[in-house]
Amino acid sequence: MPKLKKYPPELKERAVRLVLAARDEDGGRRGACTRIAQQLGVNVDTLRGWVHRAEIDGGVRPGLTTSDSERIADLEREVRELRRANAILRSASAFFAAELDRPRS
Repeated sequence: MPKLKKYPPELKERAVRLVLAARDEDGGRRGACTRIAQQLGVNVDTLRGWVHRAEIDGGVRPGLTTSDSERIADLEREVRELRRANAILRSASAFFAAELDRPRS
């Protein structure tokens, strides 16, 4: 399996700016993404994803923004932890309730 490339944020920002500027000039997003991706040595689909995400975050396109997605992920993680803690507390209380109900010898 190929190793995933981690691109620096400066490259991402620059690439998105170039695509948006080229798209405004030419009017064609697909050609601009392909051309700029080849020039910068970035995968075309990766660049398209960056542009898509930038448009959503900028309010140009409908969808969940990056900050909203992160907030939802944090809340889901917290819910999982709380459910796990509740399950532990439930089983502990059941154990101690059974201990209290046993007759003492």
